[in-house]
Amino acid sequence: QEQLVESGGGLVQAGGSLRLSCAASGRTFSGYAMGWFRQAPGKEREFVAAISWSGGTTNYADSVKGRFTISRDNAKNTVYLQMISLKPEDTAVYSCAADFRGTMRKLASFYDYWGQGTQVTVSS
Repeated sequence: QEQLVESGGGLVQAGGSLRLSCAASGRTFSGYAMGWFRQAPGKEREFVAAISWSGGTTNYADSVKGRFTISRDNAKNTVYLQMISLKPEDTAVYSCAADFRGTMRKLASFYDYWGQGTQVTVSS
């Protein structure tokens, strides 16, 4: 059974760091672009970052540029999101998703397969 499983979330103080992981199983996702999205309570899901299948191209939301870094290790079938200088407004459930067509668009509708998400809470 193919799955995307996120991990690495938790509670951190403002200014702190976390690294999220998205591990794929049951299917290789190394040939697909991948993205990270987040959803805070009462808000719509929003794009965070995307990475091409090779890792050579990345795309970020303006709100996280310079603070978040997306990367991937295709040998491990895993995508990462390194987050530094975290702010309370970064609090959300973070989910990874596979973009089978490689568009790397910022709209969730372009992504085909989703993980369940991991909670990130940043305290002030």
